[in-house]
Amino acid sequence: MDIVILAVIIIFSGIAGFVFLRRRGTAGEAEQLRGDLVRLSESFAASQRDMEERLKAEQRALGEKLHEREAALNKTLAEGLQDSTKKTLETMGKVEARLAVIDKAQSNIAELSSQVVSLQDILSNKQARGAFGEIQLNDLVSQILPPSAYSFQTTLGNGRRADCLLQLPNPPGAIVIDAKFPLESYHALQAAADDVAKKTAERAFRDAINVHIKAISERYIVPGETADAALMFLPSEAVYAELHGNFTAVVEESYRARVFIVSPTTLWATLNTVRAILKDVRMKEQAGLIQKEVQILLGDVVRLDDRVGKLQDHFGQAAKDIEKIRISTGKVSKRAERIELVQLEDDAKVEVSTEITEDAAPAAIPLPLRADGED
Repeated sequence: MDIVILAVIIIFSGIAGFVFLRRRGTAGEAEQLRGDLVRLSESFAASQRDMEERLKAEQRALGEKLHEREAALNKTLAEGLQDSTKKTLETMGKVEARLAVIDKAQSNIAELSSQVVSLQDILSNKQARGAFGEIQLNDLVSQILPPSAYSFQTTLGNGRRADCLLQLPNPPGAIVIDAKFPLESYHALQAAADDVAKKTAERAFRDAINVHIKAISERYIVPGETADAALMFLPSEAVYAELHGNFTAVVEESYRARVFIVSPTTLWATLNTVRAILKDVRMKEQAGLIQKEVQILLGDVVRLDDRVGKLQDHFGQAAKDIEKIRISTGKVSKRAERIELVQLEDDAKVEVSTEITEDAAPAAIPLPLRADGED
């Protein structure tokens, strides 16, 4: 574009010069100037054509480059869109999976909420609450101890029925476990809003626990039938913690009454201790049985040793008999050798006639006497 502007300026300058010279110069100078202008115009036209061709070539090259850039940009955009779409789909899949997990968790929470409501309904009923404690007690005992070590709902000699009776050897003997759940007084204690209500709830809670302790001590500790102690099972760790944290006098009273209060955790530890005791008792029983069997085995070993000795005597007598048989066979062999020697000596001293009649008797062969006098 700069060249075009320059050419235009040159043309206008030439025209202006031509006009000026025409006015002032001679006709010859005007003709010369006209020729110069013509040549200049031709040169400018050639330069313009050359410039146009170069511009067209550059335009084509620029168009090709722009097309290549556009194709590359389109390819990059397509790849980017493809990757973005793929990542978006993957993210959406993960989101759907998370949403499915959240939906399942929500359904579980809803189900759990309904179960909690059901549990509250169960615990609000005194009889259902007692059954809940007994079921939890049964589950703990049956999971830890062997079936031969316990029994449920066993009637004692005094006519009382125990929730669970642990069959332990003497001492200490059978131990009763009774499930108690003073939930109403505990809830009242937790819901107390002022000091007066709290003291009233504490008194009610203390009285409820003392009543249970007294009942278990009187009903389930039977001299000569059970151990001199019993267990009261509280199926709630919160109630157990409240009792041992704020009612130590009640706990000490239970110790004096030989009624030991346990929670699910402490009962689990107690039952494991009972299992270890039962295992030790069985090992002692097995040890006695093993000692008895070892004594019988020692008697068998003594008899076996005696029989082996007799068998050895038999083998010794057989060896002696075999030795005597070998002596006899040796004597027989020696006698046969002597007989053979006697025959050879007779053949050397006497000429045997070849004319032996049929009724001629063979001559008696004298045998030498043995030195030991045996035949």
